[in-house]
Amino acid sequence: MSIKKTTIQIIGSGILQDDVLMVGESLLRKWKISAGHPVQLAFGSFRQEVTVISVPRYSGLRVGSVLARKMGLHANHASCDLRVTYNRGRRTLRVGPLISVLVSRDYPEQPDKPFGSITLFCRELVGECRRQGAYVYFFTPEHIGSQPGRVQGWVYDGDWKKTVMPAGDVVNNRLTSRKLENRTSVQHFMKEVKSQYGTAIFNEKFLDKNEVFDALKSNSSLRKYLPESHLLQTLAVLKKMCNQYPSVFVKPVRGSLGKGIMRINKQTDGTFTVLSTTAGTPRKQTYANVDKLYKSLAGKMKSTRFQLQQGLTLIDHGKRPVDFRALVQKNASGNWTVTSIVARIAGGSHFVSNLARGGTLSTVKEALAKTTLPAAVKSSGLTSLKTAALEIASGVEKAIPAHFAEFGIDLAIDSTGRIWLLEVNSKPSKNDNTPLNDQKTRPSVKKMIEYCRYSAGFK
Repeated sequence: MSIKKTTIQIIGSGILQDDVLMVGESLLRKWKISAGHPVQLAFGSFRQEVTVISVPRYSGLRVGSVLARKMGLHANHASCDLRVTYNRGRRTLRVGPLISVLVSRDYPEQPDKPFGSITLFCRELVGECRRQGAYVYFFTPEHIGSQPGRVQGWVYDGDWKKTVMPAGDVVNNRLTSRKLENRTSVQHFMKEVKSQYGTAIFNEKFLDKNEVFDALKSNSSLRKYLPESHLLQTLAVLKKMCNQYPSVFVKPVRGSLGKGIMRINKQTDGTFTVLSTTAGTPRKQTYANVDKLYKSLAGKMKSTRFQLQQGLTLIDHGKRPVDFRALVQKNASGNWTVTSIVARIAGGSHFVSNLARGGTLSTVKEALAKTTLPAAVKSSGLTSLKTAALEIASGVEKAIPAHFAEFGIDLAIDSTGRIWLLEVNSKPSKNDNTPLNDQKTRPSVKKMIEYCRYSAGFK
């Protein structure tokens, strides 16, 4: 049985023993707990047996400062509003949800911006957790130590401070580096907290481009969205793709932000031009035949795996390609929903639309209005994109064994109005998918916390 936000008061040292929990009499009646009986108090991975004392005419909880410090709550908070659930069969009173956000790095020498460019996003999460009755802290792979179920973490209470925290009921994995994610300490921590404390971890792994397309090919209802794609391993597959399509994209299987993407165009004289993404103007090279083209790629293939993907004739703005980024998230009921879709217009002479490559944002309606698509396609475009995004998210979740709660799904519309999948990102950038408005708390942040509550059992 659970209730909405409950005030947790922290009592000064010496007043309350650290194995005693004061509970308002109305809550004791609700949960059918007898005063003086022991219960297990839980906050994330923290567990301690406490004796319950009744507080007349009160509807919250009171804990001593020593017990609060063990939990990761601090006396200078005085009080906080969290959700509380009681399992009578297990005699366990859970406070939470406690949300841990795993980020790539921190900057302790910058007390006002300990997480660099994502500090404001972290503050946004703190504010939304307070509104919804949750508690959040932030930690990096460097904060994972040898103490089981405990990490060093950053909490915010007017300013940022570092303290020892229990592992959360939920870990939101926002690592931006595969190298960090694959660290032995990180993998051991995630395995430990899942198995020992039932911690839910999302989005727990990066996705490889080829992995996603291979997984979705087996789903007959999703094939309509999939351009032909293959892992580049042999000259034969490159010849096949280059002979079959006027243009072919070569994408690093583990690339991001448009880095390393190449576009191969077959010319009327039988030569092939390759445009590659760079910081400035795309670099252009010409090859007499596919054999020489493959030879130029062979060196890169020794250190990087590439995906070959069918080139598409996309809708454009003044010859600048347009695609769409859908942010798809699980909601308070655990169901996939579309939080936002924005159009992305490639910048200057670039052929990729990522903001990091000079792309710009537009609403879907504005982007479609400036195309030569039929009126019926323009009017139904947003709905069709939403449908595709939801179907693809569900398909990825079913096909790939991992816990996902948000995807950045890149979609395209070709000149006939057909929708295509370009890429699925399990760690969507907080810049690239920002809705085109200036709300204090983004809908994506609200939904993230709602799903954390659902996932942790605090509805």
